[in-house]
Amino acid sequence: MNSVPGPLLVDLAAKARAAAHARSSACPCGAATLADRPDGLVVRHADTVAKAHPPGIDPADLTSRLALATRHPGILLPPLHPTPVDLHGRLVTFWPYGTPVDPDDPDAAPWESAATLLARLHRTPVSEDLPVMRGPAKAARAVARLRETGPHPAVAPVLRAWATLPPWARAEAPMPHPGTLCHGDLHLGQLIRHPAADGPWLLIDVDDLGVGVPGWDLARPAAWYACGLLPPGEWTRFLTAYREAGGPAVPAEGDPWPALDVPARALTVQTAARAVAKAVSAGRPLDEVERSVVDVCDRMATVPPQLAQEHAK
Repeated sequence: MNSVPGPLLVDLAAKARAAAHARSSACPCGAATLADRPDGLVVRHADTVAKAHPPGIDPADLTSRLALATRHPGILLPPLHPTPVDLHGRLVTFWPYGTPVDPDDPDAAPWESAATLLARLHRTPVSEDLPVMRGPAKAARAVARLRETGPHPAVAPVLRAWATLPPWARAEAPMPHPGTLCHGDLHLGQLIRHPAADGPWLLIDVDDLGVGVPGWDLARPAAWYACGLLPPGEWTRFLTAYREAGGPAVPAEGDPWPALDVPARALTVQTAARAVAKAVSAGRPLDEVERSVVDVCDRMATVPPQLAQEHAK
């Protein structure tokens, strides 16, 4: 069942088609819906992608994020136009299409490229007028949806784990030392090759881009590794590449976990909250991976984060 109103989908596809044909009169016709979620609708026509951003997103913040992507084309995929347009009350942006990571070929996952791009992003000079990275706010929204889910045995351990986090990780207080440019929602689905199938990898999706704690961008692979969902070899590849590229989120040598523990816990809770909410909404039991993430939350609630007291000061 389509979760987005029909007129938005139809008109967004028309916008994508018009933008594609404006770029090339000889472009082949062909449309596809790449994502259809309440927080984002993405439609492709030929080599052009149109995205309807989440409702209520701040136009000035989105424009600022688009400008950042335009200024750093070797790290972020630049938009086709520097400003969003309004469509049915939603802000819409246009992008060139790139080749995504192949989900059916995990051995080819570009962990080194992702880490190197992150390190370069984190070393990018920032200005005072940039928006705040929205990672903690996104985690807080996932937990808010979980609270609305209704009775389920998995809700309590996830909320207990959430309660152990310092206020900044729950979006209840400013982030400590938020002076680094961060992606805010890093995972392998946020990389594409452009301009060709064998071109360089670039980061996409600027919705959460902004200044913040750089460890948040390493938190999802760190959490997967801690939960046993990412093999140690792949985590080592990612972390080593990030360090070799001069990434500032962790020390160049030694234990990275003092910098990653709180963000990784927050991303684990976010993942579990989304999983439980989706399972309840679909009327199905948790699968094996979802249960394992909830189990980690249960254990987290008994072991306080390494940095909780420090960040709470």
